[in-house]
Amino acid sequence: MSSEVKSKKRTREWTKEDAYERRVRRYRKSSRSRSRSKDSVNRRRSRTSRRQSSPEGGSSPAEEPQKRLSPKPTGHHGHDRRGKIEEVKKTKEEEQKQADLLASLGRPGGVYIPPFKLAMLKKKIEDKNSESYQRITWDALRKSLTGHINKVSVANIKNIIPEVFQENIVRGRGLLCQALMKAQASSPAFTNVYAALVAVINTKMPEIGELLLRRLLDQFKKALRRNNKQVLLPTVRFIAHLTNQYVCDILVPLEILAVLLQNPTDDSVEVAVLFMKEVGQRLSEISPTGFNSVFETFRTILHEGSLDMRVQYMIENIFSVRKNSFKENPAVIPELDLVETEEQYTHGNLSLESDFERSVEQTLNFFHFDPEYKENEERYEQIKKDILGDSEESSSSESSESDEEKEEEEDDKMKISDNTETDTQNLKRTIYLTIMSSLNHEECAHKLLKMQIGEGQDVELCKMLVDCCAQERTYSRFYGLLAERFCRLDRKYQQYFDDIFVEQYQSIHRLETNKLRNVAKFFAHLLHTFALPWTVLGYIHLNEEETTSSSRIFIKILFQELAEFLGLMNLNDKLQDPQMQEYFQGIFPKDKLQNTQFAINFFTSIGLGGLTDNLREFFDEAKKRPLQKSEAVSDSSSSDDSSSSDDSSSSDSSDDSSSDSSSDDSSSDESSSSEPKRKKPRKS
Repeated sequence: MSSEVKSKKRTREWTKEDAYERRVRRYRKSSRSRSRSKDSVNRRRSRTSRRQSSPEGGSSPAEEPQKRLSPKPTGHHGHDRRGKIEEVKKTKEEEQKQADLLASLGRPGGVYIPPFKLAMLKKKIEDKNSESYQRITWDALRKSLTGHINKVSVANIKNIIPEVFQENIVRGRGLLCQALMKAQASSPAFTNVYAALVAVINTKMPEIGELLLRRLLDQFKKALRRNNKQVLLPTVRFIAHLTNQYVCDILVPLEILAVLLQNPTDDSVEVAVLFMKEVGQRLSEISPTGFNSVFETFRTILHEGSLDMRVQYMIENIFSVRKNSFKENPAVIPELDLVETEEQYTHGNLSLESDFERSVEQTLNFFHFDPEYKENEERYEQIKKDILGDSEESSSSESSESDEEKEEEEDDKMKISDNTETDTQNLKRTIYLTIMSSLNHEECAHKLLKMQIGEGQDVELCKMLVDCCAQERTYSRFYGLLAERFCRLDRKYQQYFDDIFVEQYQSIHRLETNKLRNVAKFFAHLLHTFALPWTVLGYIHLNEEETTSSSRIFIKILFQELAEFLGLMNLNDKLQDPQMQEYFQGIFPKDKLQNTQFAINFFTSIGLGGLTDNLREFFDEAKKRPLQKSEAVSDSSSSDDSSSSDDSSSSDSSDDSSSDSSSDDSSSDESSSSEPKRKKPRKS
């Protein structure tokens, strides 16, 4: 065995030596090949340098080292030509890419181009009358018109109208009508706002109002033919409000009502009732006979009783609305009465009988090359000046002056530093007065955002919201909605309310019961609306040692509000989310059985025992563990007793098989051992 081991060791040593030698050989070969390649490169350089220096041949050996040290010659004519050809190809490829991007602007579903890239492309284009430049301006016009119409409302319509006129709506009249119809169909509640905007545009450019009416009437006829109630309802609502704004003639609504009630069905009568609600007040003023005839038709339909009960109730409702003189459905509200009676322009040449397939001009929705683009733009600039006047220049000068004044005031403010916290007190007073003077949370949020609060003072705004909510006699949902609005505007407010939650919970024992209830309902609103992350519940530790009576009341009201708004099932699902378990360990403790039992009893006492199902299972399993351990210990002791009894029986059998002499000795031993057993009770 020893010889075999020695032979194995020798073979290992030999293999190691062979491997080492192989590595050395490889390294030497690689170094030789490198040196050879270097020598070949140097030889080539020396040859080229000799040829350049002496084309006839021959150079002194003293000049060879200088030539070897000289840099490699550059700049051959062939390489220059190739570089120029490659540059030309690259420029052509870039131009082709730009052309493809510009061509995709006019197509629906084309390639998205960021605004900064569009601006760069616009600067690169020198010919302002080219098709590519017109495509860029067309796309910008479409986006701006859509943006203006999407953000128009009762509050800002007077500011949006000049912005709409700033765009070339003569060129983009098809885009404007398309955007208006899409916006009205998606949000019918703003139909009166869109109608007021169209009424103002119609006074200056009646062609746009007529085009919109033609498209609406064509859409109404197609939807009626297809029995598409979802398209009919917003369409007739838009026509009704255009009639209220005197853009559409009164004959068109009468024709629509006659068509809808000619062959009454559930859907047609429902559309007619909705249309009558919107246009009834204006119709009763202009055409009382037509108004009364329509209601007579409604009465006959109601007496026949052939329609569904739901539609019959709608007809009865329209009669009650008529009795109240359409107070809940006025023709025009005062905020949207923007056009003077003298400037109104009504289109009386339209009717349902006319053919609108060609007059709707659907081609205006798409890009077309205009050879007279510059001239048309100059004409619209003149029209825009006639409409808007010189208000732009005056407003720009006033704005520049106001900006300068603001900058000076800001500089002065930056120089002064106040350490007496008077600014904070003034800010709190201003916030309090703003909150108390607001009608609803949206108005209050708008006012507070316009105050331009400093960077370090945003926390004071959040603290004031909580303090004002706590001071109320009963909880007001106004504060919860306001805090929710701020949390959704910026994430920094979520962090502020998170910190305030910790402060309020730590000092909850200082609050009265009424304030405590209001604060708990305030944070419950932020949690069930998901404006505040549920990680704030990680600060709560529900056990007998770390809670007081006030904190337990706070937790009780908080979870009861969450269960009321979310429902017990949804709340339980949220609390059982595996990703959030680390934040709910304090509420549902599993570190000690005493804390677990306390949490179970707490939630059961407040009527939310359904949240503790998993905690109860854990508690039952934890109780069974010590019982199982005790049973295991008892089983082991019984096995020990049985083994000892077996040993004693075996020893008795061995004693019986022993000799007589040994039995005599054992009997004597037994007698001697029995004596102390008798003496034990005496000692006791």
